[in-house]
Amino acid sequence: MGDENATVTLMIDGHEVTVPEGTTILDAAKSIGIDIPVICYHEATTANGLCRVCVVDVDEGRLLQPACVATCQDGTQVSTRSARVEHSRRTILEMLHSAVDLGQAPEIQSLLDEYQADRERFPGAERRTAPVRDDNPFYVRDYSQCVLCWRCVQVCAEDAQYTFALTFSERGFHTQISTAFDVPLPGSSCVFCGQCVGVCPTGALKPKIEWGLEQGWSWDQIREGTRRERKAPRRANGD
Repeated sequence: MGDENATVTLMIDGHEVTVPEGTTILDAAKSIGIDIPVICYHEATTANGLCRVCVVDVDEGRLLQPACVATCQDGTQVSTRSARVEHSRRTILEMLHSAVDLGQAPEIQSLLDEYQADRERFPGAERRTAPVRDDNPFYVRDYSQCVLCWRCVQVCAEDAQYTFALTFSERGFHTQISTAFDVPLPGSSCVFCGQCVGVCPTGALKPKIEWGLEQGWSWDQIREGTRRERKAPRRANGD
């Protein structure tokens, strides 16, 4: 068994830092006031290194490392803002912008500005599209704005709720968040706790009232819509 009190010392952007063994580069950098950008990472969910916006350069290695999952190693030199790192982040952001509607993702928009991303770099790229899912009285799902960060799936599963209502469907470019067998949320195991909405970094998941107001609905229309859906029978087959 390893020493529970073991520490490692490394350099991050020229600053020496000593942290407990097993600490991620993201947390080590944060402890000395260095912010590394993230999209898929959330403190309430398990880090999976999906978006790769948090990549850093460790000892000028062949591959950049995702700071949210890569652990600190003794004696290493980490650069969080080298030209190579910034080029990688900028490219990822440009590709994401070309494929997903980020109009209601202010944090990602800020990253696009910070890294001087060219929003028109991929003008012929195919956009991810999906119909708005308005199948329950609590919130709507617009997966054309989904960046597949996994946060909603994770918080619905072992990271918090243990409901397992959300999962993935399709594969590759057409991958999207869904319920098992793509049934409406009222027909799934969803308990409408709202935790998925709370961790969503875009407008893909939104409270029904907020969405209704954006559509120009009156309060009477919103109340009628939610009332009608509450009275709808619970169906497990999606009909």
